[in-house]
Amino acid sequence: MQFNTYLFGCFLAVVLAVHRSPIPWTAKKVALLLASYVFYAAWDPPFVVLLWGSTVVDWFVARALVRTRDPVRRRLLLGASLVFNLGLLGYFKYAGFLQRTFAAIAGAAGVHWTPAPIDVVLPIGISFYTFMTISYTVDVYLERTRPARSFLDYALYVTFFPHLVSGPIVRTHELVPQFETPRRATSAQLGWGFALLCLGLFEKVVVADGWFAPIVDRVYTAGAPDLAQLSTADAWLGTLAFAGQIFCDFAGYSTAAIGVAYTLGFALPENFRFPYAAVGFSDFWRRWHMSLSSWLRDYLYVPLGGNRRGPARTHVNLLLTMLIGGLWHGASWTFVAWGGLHGLYLVGERTLRRWFRPRAQPLLALVTFVLVCFAWVFFRAGTFDQAFHIVGAMLGGGAGPSHPEWRFALIPLGALLAVHWLLRDTSLEALVERTPWPARALALAAMILALFLFPGIDRAFIYFQF
Repeated sequence: MQFNTYLFGCFLAVVLAVHRSPIPWTAKKVALLLASYVFYAAWDPPFVVLLWGSTVVDWFVARALVRTRDPVRRRLLLGASLVFNLGLLGYFKYAGFLQRTFAAIAGAAGVHWTPAPIDVVLPIGISFYTFMTISYTVDVYLERTRPARSFLDYALYVTFFPHLVSGPIVRTHELVPQFETPRRATSAQLGWGFALLCLGLFEKVVVADGWFAPIVDRVYTAGAPDLAQLSTADAWLGTLAFAGQIFCDFAGYSTAAIGVAYTLGFALPENFRFPYAAVGFSDFWRRWHMSLSSWLRDYLYVPLGGNRRGPARTHVNLLLTMLIGGLWHGASWTFVAWGGLHGLYLVGERTLRRWFRPRAQPLLALVTFVLVCFAWVFFRAGTFDQAFHIVGAMLGGGAGPSHPEWRFALIPLGALLAVHWLLRDTSLEALVERTPWPARALALAAMILALFLFPGIDRAFIYFQF
């Protein structure tokens, strides 16, 4: 079930009616849990079993970790949780990728091996809820958080439908305490939640799908003959359009998810903070997909040693973290290359940081954005051959006529970049508070009108595939 469907509108209306009814708090939580399972089962009902498995295993592992103080047994329990969760993720997401990789390595070594293809459907949202359950077990193991008091609260934390399939990746302390006491959205929260839902859907349906996606598809779904005729201008326009599309699509989902949670009286953490105004790549990752970048920092980069073991080890840790972060996004070496590029960007930034000057912020922001767009090529391209064709065209090797009409994509992109730069040191909430109510009402009405008038395009959110 997607946010940008009428079916979800009906679903949310029923959930809100039950949640605002005068039934006991426990009954409301049970209703929310069942609604979350229905929301997830709308894609493929059998995969609910995997969601149950992750929930039950980590619930009992965490309780066992609290009961025992024996270090060996605690490590075994943690290991069991990691093997179970990463094993599920590895099989469903990476089995085919590993098979193809081994076949390619064998072929390079002169061994011709044609394995039977592994036909596995990727359960939607598995990358997100797996990271959530892992963080819960690890935090209990390290005694950074207390276990949930109630299985119902923990199960609802894992399956809460606004964030279930594409995040934000929520930590236990951010959501479980909210389930412990009765919550019902105030009129202000209800209004703000619906406004955020509207904004998120506007970003997705109108901007990402309507303005950017058609241009991106013309460049990135072209065959080899078309790529050979790709002009330099079109290669850049397609890539810049994808930069706008991926942000508006994913930030649109996160904004809508936060808004839906608000309508129920719950707060989810911020996931984007105007990332295209970032000055440097560490700043970019403090602003882009914040819940994932903080997860990678806390559960991968810091355990590897972080920056505590000298510059060389810090650079290795950064590269490993970003390579794994790239692989998390998809079972393809192009995603690994995307993560590797960001790892190299971060290493280069740390090396050159002492030459940065405050007055050069606008220039550094521009360089950051251009290099982020360069990396987006590997994120979007289906193969290295396609990526190298597009990169070659972007670097001046393009041939063939350009499409001047595609330049209209620069209008919403320019507006997006201007908004990010103007709001980089503030927040959407602060902007809304400073804006007179007639202007707020006009903006909301315009977004709602655009959603109803815009031709429907059946596009799933991009991060559903991860």
